[in-house]
Amino acid sequence: MDSSNHTGIILRELPAEERPRERMLRCGSQALSNAELLAVLLRTGTIAENAVHLAGRVLATAGSLRQLVGMSIEQLTKIKGIGPAKALQLRAGIELGQRLARSSPGEKTIIRSPGDAADLLMEELRYLTTEHFVCLFLDTKNQVIAQETLSVGSLNASIVHPREVFKAAIVRSSASIICVHNHPSGDPAPSSDDVEITLRLVEAGKLIGVAVLDHIIIGDRKYASLKEQGLI
Repeated sequence: MDSSNHTGIILRELPAEERPRERMLRCGSQALSNAELLAVLLRTGTIAENAVHLAGRVLATAGSLRQLVGMSIEQLTKIKGIGPAKALQLRAGIELGQRLARSSPGEKTIIRSPGDAADLLMEELRYLTTEHFVCLFLDTKNQVIAQETLSVGSLNASIVHPREVFKAAIVRSSASIICVHNHPSGDPAPSSDDVEITLRLVEAGKLIGVAVLDHIIIGDRKYASLKEQGLI
């Protein structure tokens, strides 16, 4: 077999000091490149390339690490060499990172302003290529007791029904909710559909006894609050 056509096919053929897991053990995770960290998550490559090469190709296909964050299981499995198992491993790693980024050690997050809600979800939503409608469920002290993505829409519209929103709020015994969704365009300016959906939710909340405090729209490093804009 001509080894020149198969250079680096398996990681065990690399010197120990060049293998991602061994380097991570020796030098710490901060010493690894993005491709090497992804290779640790992927664990194995394909018959034609090792895990580092495959990880590098995944990053190249995504365009950047930030764009990789927003890729779905379906999008990942369209990359040659990424099957359902590897796609799930990547999504699990991304999700853990996102949950850690928005977690608070030993205390609940308190929402005191629209900026607090935007900060909580900005990094999770700003990279997504479709609209995700998320609800923050709050207690009587405006502490976040839960969050849930209730709808994933097309590039231009996110469809959500008050029934799903308030069913989730009642299950969690929420005193109030804050609605949040992203605009993949990066421009958080509310559309007429955004205002209409919000008003429907506000009216439904009044009937049920769960206040809709605000609707935050996430753009790229900026946000819009319908409450601040006097639209609700």
